[in-house]
Amino acid sequence: MKMKALLFYKPGVVKYEEVEVPELKPGEVLVKVDTALTCGTDIKTFKRGHPVLIKTLPSGFGHEFAGTVAKTGSNVENFKVGQRVVAANSAPCRQCYYCRIEKFNLCENLDFLNGAYAEYITVTAPIVKQNLLLIPDHVSFEQAAFTEPLANVVHGIEETHILPGSTVGVIGLGPIGLMFIKLAKLKGARVIAIGRNPLKLRLAKEFGGADEVVNLNETDNPQKTIMDLTPEGKGLDYVIEAVGLPELWEKALQITRRGGTVNLFGGCESGSKIKLDTRRVHYDEIKIISIFHHTPVHVREALNLIRQGKIDFEKLITHTLPIAEIKQAIKLHQEGKAIKIALKP
Repeated sequence: MKMKALLFYKPGVVKYEEVEVPELKPGEVLVKVDTALTCGTDIKTFKRGHPVLIKTLPSGFGHEFAGTVAKTGSNVENFKVGQRVVAANSAPCRQCYYCRIEKFNLCENLDFLNGAYAEYITVTAPIVKQNLLLIPDHVSFEQAAFTEPLANVVHGIEETHILPGSTVGVIGLGPIGLMFIKLAKLKGARVIAIGRNPLKLRLAKEFGGADEVVNLNETDNPQKTIMDLTPEGKGLDYVIEAVGLPELWEKALQITRRGGTVNLFGGCESGSKIKLDTRRVHYDEIKIISIFHHTPVHVREALNLIRQGKIDFEKLITHTLPIAEIKQAIKLHQEGKAIKIALKP
């Protein structure tokens, strides 16, 4: 059996070509992809490769998807052909040191699933067992495909411990930043969205419900502009950096009030360094956290939020394209004209 799939050959080179559908191993499930979503991580991977997602060349590409069970391997008991499903892109081993202390997102044996930009994707046995979920009947494939990225944000919000009535700043208004705004609002916070792109600034209000937006292109002194929007000008209670640039990690610390919390959520390029004012961090009691990935609990919480209809994800899908037009999709992202693109086989 053959299928069309997008393969990553090297940075900047991807090809949509015919390949063999792998034979299923025990415990695996073959999913016919209905919708795959573009992701900031995939855009970065296209530009520079990825040390974790791309292990061999050529490699499958894409990891946010939803579809229908097409075939099941031996020993699969909880799924059958025709069921609508969504999968996370990893599952913990439950045996290593970090799993034993229940830090499942830091599992030493996470095997990341890649290859959603294809007609079919094979979901590995650990993911089938822990992170392959049935999609509720009233939830569309497009909505369900947001489960994995939302799970990361659910984890990030949980660890930030946002209090009702507090003031939260979100730097970076890509899909992750916009979801952080939405979940912070659901926590009862006042949210200030900080970015440059007009489309994203608009969605910060329309999708996320941001109370204030700060367009960094329209202020000569961004720090003062932001500080003026905080209680008594003291700074933000919580700052979430959702871009992954060292200079923005540093800026996040500068606009946090004494006793505030900075969530350095955006992952910078490996080897990046930042400078810290140690006096400020110590004597102003700035709490710095950095959250990576998700756990099976967060994946289920994310799908539950989607099931409840509390988040209108349709507003984040700016385009729908065939997978074969991936280069056009990447171009739209690089030009700042897209938030999420739904890719169809």
